[in-house]
Amino acid sequence: MKLLIREFYRNMKMFFYRAYYRLDNVDKTFYMGGKSLISRDLVAEEYVYIGPNCTIYAGVKIGKYTMFAPEVKVIGDDHNYDQPGLPIIFSGRPEQKETIIGRDVWVGYGAIVTKGITIGDGAIIAANSVVTKDVEPYSIVGGVPAKFIKFRFNAEEIKIHQEMLNKNHRELNLGTKNLTK
Repeated sequence: MKLLIREFYRNMKMFFYRAYYRLDNVDKTFYMGGKSLISRDLVAEEYVYIGPNCTIYAGVKIGKYTMFAPEVKVIGDDHNYDQPGLPIIFSGRPEQKETIIGRDVWVGYGAIVTKGITIGDGAIIAANSVVTKDVEPYSIVGGVPAKFIKFRFNAEEIKIHQEMLNKNHRELNLGTKNLTK
């Protein structure tokens, strides 16, 4: 019974968050922790979890089964600074870049992802990393700036995992009650 009450509360909270933030492009299974700042043009597929105190600026797409730990920031590198004789505050901003975060990505606590980055499916971003370049699928990166550490799976395991990601969540046998719509 406690589980049903908790699930009901969570669903109601997300209903009101989606309405308050006007998040029209997120799946109904989207979850966002408290005190997060989310741009209303966020596009999020099924089962995306955004931890508390996260900041996501405009132009971000997030694939299904992706998790953000608390304090993650997806921000812009968004000031022109190369115009002599003009203070930065008056120099304007460069053209908006889209940030794409793939499916089944885990972004660790306090990580910062700059604008225009593509993070491939299955990647893991270590805590407190600063991602300034694209991240290959199924790679684990960390540091400031984030550098490749190792691959999450070998080639055969990647193929199996990609097949799973291409299935509907109802086709999966995950042994969890949280994946029901």
